[in-house]
Amino acid sequence: MTQWKPGWTNMPPDQNDLILAFSGSGVVKPDNGWLHPRGSALFGDLLSGAVSLGTFDGRDVFVTELPESVVEDQEIIPLRDALLMMSDAPADMLSTGFQVWQWWRDHQYCGRCGEETGFHPRERAKWCEPCGIPWYPRLAPCVIVVIRRDDRLLLARSSRVKRHFYSLIAGFVEPGESLEGAVCREVKEETGLDVTNIRYHASQPWPFPHQLMVGFFADYAGGDLVLQEDELADADWFLPGDTPPVPPESTIAGRLIRAMEKEISRGGIPV
Repeated sequence: MTQWKPGWTNMPPDQNDLILAFSGSGVVKPDNGWLHPRGSALFGDLLSGAVSLGTFDGRDVFVTELPESVVEDQEIIPLRDALLMMSDAPADMLSTGFQVWQWWRDHQYCGRCGEETGFHPRERAKWCEPCGIPWYPRLAPCVIVVIRRDDRLLLARSSRVKRHFYSLIAGFVEPGESLEGAVCREVKEETGLDVTNIRYHASQPWPFPHQLMVGFFADYAGGDLVLQEDELADADWFLPGDTPPVPPESTIAGRLIRAMEKEISRGGIPV
C-alpha cells in the first residue's frame, strides 16, 4: 500500500526524488501514477525552484510548475477533475502540492518591504532577511454545512459552477466571526433559512486556492427558501436515497451528505 506523508526539507531534489508537476491549474500526469522521476527529460534545468512536499513510499516529493511550451504533448488533468472525478487520484497529495506551490509562487517578494524572499532555514516558510519575518503558507477557513429538516436534507446547485452536482451551503469565515456564526450567516444570506443545533462533523483542505473546509451538521429552525441568485441556481429538500447527483465521497461535501443520509435513515434524532 502506497503511503503519502506531508513534510518539508530545504534541500533541493536529487536523482532519487519524485516530482509533482503542475501547468496552470492542471496536473501534468505521467503514463503511470501521478509523480514523475527526477530524471525525466521534461524538467531539464527547470527544478531550481522546486519545493519540498513530503514523501511517497519513503521517497522525497517536490512540486514545481512547467511552462506550456514544455508540456504541449503531455496529458494535463484539471485539478478539479482529478479530485472530483478520478478515484485513483491521491487527493491529499495533489491538494497539498497545489496549495504549497501557489503560496510559494505568490510570496516571491516580501509583502511588507518588497524585497525578494528566500528559504527559511528551519521551517516551511519564505523568509525576508531585511524585515526578519517569515511568510507561512496561507489558509482561508471556510464553513460547509448539511441542513436537516425532519427526514430531509437541503441540497443546492451553484449558479457559478458548470457541473450539475447538487451540493451544500458553504462560504468563507469573516474576520472576528466564529465558525458557528459563519454557518448561520452563510445559510441566511444564501437561502433565507435559520438553523440551530450546529455541530462539527469533519474538515478537509481544499486547494482552490488555499481553503480549509470545516464541515458541520445543522437543523432547520425556520424560514422559507429565498435563494441568493448570484450564488445559487436551485435548492430543495430531498429524502435520503432520492437525491440528484452529488459530489463524490472524496470531497467533504460528499461525505457530509452521505453521513446525514445515514443518520436520517437510521432514525437518528439530532441532539
